[in-house]
Order: sequence, then structure tokens, then C-alpha cells
Amino acid sequence: MKRILLSAVAVALCASGFAQQKKDKSTFKEYEPGYYQNSILKDIRMVNEKLESKDMDKKFFMDQSSYELPNKVSMYKDNTEWAQNTISQGNTGTCWCFSTTSFYESEVYRLHRKKVDISELYTVYWEYVEKARRFVKERGDSEFGQGSEGNAVARMWKQYGVIPQSEYTGLKDGRKFHTHEKMYNEMLAYLKFLKKSNAWNEDEAIATIKSIMNHYIGVPPTKFTVEGKEYTPQTYLKNYLKLNPDDYIELLSYKQEPYWEQVEYKVPDNWWHSKEYYNVPLDVYMKAIKAAVREGYTMSIGGDVSEAGFLRTTNCAMIPSFDIPSEYITEDARQFRFSNGTTTDDHGMHLIGYYVDKNGKDWYLIKDSSSGSRNIDENSAEFGYYFFHEDYVKLKMMGVTVHKDAVKKLLKKFK
Repeated sequence: MKRILLSAVAVALCASGFAQQKKDKSTFKEYEPGYYQNSILKDIRMVNEKLESKDMDKKFFMDQSSYELPNKVSMYKDNTEWAQNTISQGNTGTCWCFSTTSFYESEVYRLHRKKVDISELYTVYWEYVEKARRFVKERGDSEFGQGSEGNAVARMWKQYGVIPQSEYTGLKDGRKFHTHEKMYNEMLAYLKFLKKSNAWNEDEAIATIKSIMNHYIGVPPTKFTVEGKEYTPQTYLKNYLKLNPDDYIELLSYKQEPYWEQVEYKVPDNWWHSKEYYNVPLDVYMKAIKAAVREGYTMSIGGDVSEAGFLRTTNCAMIPSFDIPSEYITEDARQFRFSNGTTTDDHGMHLIGYYVDKNGKDWYLIKDSSSGSRNIDENSAEFGYYFFHEDYVKLKMMGVTVHKDAVKKLLKKFK
């Protein structure tokens, strides 16, 4: 009996203890690296990195140090037309749109003295839609990349109109810079799936492509208000910007197609195989550019920017004599490089001004949206600009987008 009584007392005491014990709570916290990660592993990693031999990444470039380079924007101020401040295309292949949109902004100012800021990503959105549409129509036998040509901008504007930058930036989730890698890869994977499964429902395909873009860059508006008046993208183009896309032409110079005819520019980014390029001899091409800039025109310009004479440290583009002397830059030299792939259709930019050096040679002020022109102080006046010697344009810049009035005498010679 005594044993039972003692057991009962013990149980009662335990129960009393449990009743009085504090009840602990639980929570989830982000894991924070501690001493092991921040000290021991860090030391191991740093020493290992020092011990690893690394090959120095060297590239072959022209030494421009002996030249008096006109690489200050102020040197061009007397011969520079108005353009918006440079804007970054971020991690995207959309130079074709950024450069040509900038050109059209300058055109609105030249024609109507309005300073406008136009959405690039609105045009990019519809360009992807039309690329996908053609991909479906051609059963996968059509280019679907991030790149395009300058005349794609006018083509999309005629079909879908234009909207201000303030109405559609294409930047979501607090981003400051554009990045389309995930979006593009997702769209491409979807289109490849359609090709593999032979599922060519155009409406369904376009709806899916739009839904992918809506997720990454947002839904473009169909109506908006500017200066107290409501516009659609089409009426904004026609009634506010007052630009006619048919007033703009593509001037090209390459020998593989007949001169003085409208031809196809045979590069992958001309994915819809436009045959609207006015092809002229090289001397005519250069005279047209020189005359146009002196008459107050700007132009979108495209070609190759991966040369030994193209330096991101000086932002100057020249043709070194060890490549080809100036007097030997001919249409044959130009075509030779295009045919063997050493001149490629790399990049689109906006030519906004010129400077004549002491040797009587033109240099061109180039507004650029890529990262290459931004390897200097962000507060510098030169941030976002290149300076092209006329020989570089002559050898490496394949074509320009310009108002037809700038080359009206030239156009009369076409069949």
C-alpha cells in the first residue's frame, strides 16, 4: 500500500511539473551562413583561387594612342541633331529597335519640333508576335531570334501603331534593365515543341506567345492619354507623332546583288526576307551619308562592331592600316569581308552628328544602346556614344535607314 501511495505521489508531482513547464513555439527563418562558411570555407576558397593558374584573356586590338582622337561629344555640338538621351537595351538583342526608335524620335523633332520618348518594347512585343506567326505559317522554317532589321520598326508601326515610353516600358518587378533570356528561351522552346509535335494551330500559338510575354514584360495598353487627349497606338502615330512610315527607306551597298535595284538583304535578321533595300555602289552610299548629315538628317545605321580597330576604351572605331589601307577600301574589299563572314550584321545604332578632322575626314557621332559604349564613367558626356571614322563606315557599316527626302535625287535613278 505504501509503495502504491509513493507511486501516486510521484505521478502527481510529474503531472504538476509538466503543467507548469513553458510551451515553446516554432518558426521558420532564412538560413544565415555562420563561422564555418564565412571564415573557414572562405579561407579555403580564397587560397585555392590564388593557387589555380588562369589563362589571361587577351584580344588583338589596334593601338590608337598615337592619334588625336575626336572622342568628345562637345567636338560635335555644332553639327549634332537633337536626340533623346542614350538608353540601355540591357541584356537583349533588340538594338535594331532601340536605334531605329531613337532615329524616329529625332525625326519627330526635325519635322514637328516635338520631343517625344517612344516605347521600344511595344514594337519588340509585336515583332515577336509576327515572328511566331511566320514560324507557324512556314512550319518552323523561319528565323525566330531576338534580332531584326531597322525597317522592322516601320513595318510593326504600320500594323500596330506606337505608344509613349511612359505607357509601356517592358520592365517589371522593379527591374532597371531589360533581360529577355528567359522569355526568349521559353518562347523558342514552345515553338520547337510545336514543330516536333506538328501542332500548327496559329491562334493557339500566338495566344501562348503573348501569354509568355505578358508574364515577363507586361500587357501593352490599347488606349492612353497624352496631354489630356485619348489615343490608340494607331492614332498616336498618325495624329500626334505625324510620321508616315512609308517615308523611310533602307539604303544598302553590297556587291553580291545588282546595284540600282531594290534587293533582299540576305542576313538572318531579315527574317521576313524584305526585298525593299535600295542597293547602290559604295561611293554613292558614302556621298549620300555625308550629304544627309550636312543637311540636318540623322539615320539608323547597322553593321559590324567586332573589329581590331573598334575599342571600348576610347569608344572610337577606325580601320587600322594593318587590316587595309584607307585607299584600298573599295566595294570589293567590303564585299570580300561580308562574303567570308568577317563583316557581320552585328549591331544597329543611331548616327546623330559629324565632325571633320584636320585631314578633312569625317567622324560620326553614334548614339548607342549597348553595353559596349558604357565602359566609362556613367556621368561622362560620352557615356553611351561611339565615334566612327568614315573609313569604318565605308568598310563595315552595311546599311542605313533614312528619310527618303535625304536621298531623293538618288532614288530617281532606280528602275
